[in-house]
Amino acid sequence: MTGSLANLSGQQVALMLVQLVVVIGSIVFHEVCHGLMAYRLGDPTAKNAGRLTANPLKHLDPFGSVILPLLLMFTGSAVFAYAKPVPYNPAYFKNRDRGELLVAFAGPTANLALGCVGAIVMWIAYGIGGGGPAVAYDGRYWLYLVGYELAWINFVLFFFNILPIPPLDGSTIIGACLRGNAKAAFYRIKNSAMLVFMIVVLVLPYVFHWDPLGAYLRFTAGGIMSYVSPAFTYYVGL
Repeated sequence: MTGSLANLSGQQVALMLVQLVVVIGSIVFHEVCHGLMAYRLGDPTAKNAGRLTANPLKHLDPFGSVILPLLLMFTGSAVFAYAKPVPYNPAYFKNRDRGELLVAFAGPTANLALGCVGAIVMWIAYGIGGGGPAVAYDGRYWLYLVGYELAWINFVLFFFNILPIPPLDGSTIIGACLRGNAKAAFYRIKNSAMLVFMIVVLVLPYVFHWDPLGAYLRFTAGGIMSYVSPAFTYYVGL
């Protein structure tokens, strides 16, 4: 979706609002699940910091949670976002490496589950009235649209976060396999890698016209959507 806000139709603005609400809700759920897993493993850090809550104001990062997804929506790129990481202290875990892996993958697993819920909602909407095309602005269309965005955005978040590179959740598997000085060096890099990573994510596609992340997400999340989206070409704007 490109162009200035003034040139957008009412339907396009509504679609962007649906996407933004789904993105914010999904990344909040992602972070809460990180904290809940840590709490279940005996770490009260997230709870004491007030992060085991559905209140988005406790989790959102101004750039990563709002500005970035809006920029991606306007440019027509795959929409992803991030929130403030939930704090945890692995010293509370009986098995530190196992605990860190469980905490790290609780977030992506939550997104995978939400993606499956979105797929179910799409099929329910498609099945109402015996399938076939829906009319823009009718109830079945918007139910399908919400399910579509819930599935697409959460599958994107899942595959994005399992990439084994800092600072994403998938990089934790690397840290769990390292020992001693190598592990300490890895975590120093991980804690300062977000800025460099985001520069690469934003600069490569729009300056050098090379978008490896987009290609990866279209192959993974897009591939799943091609199987779980019933007759999505019938739906206006999807």
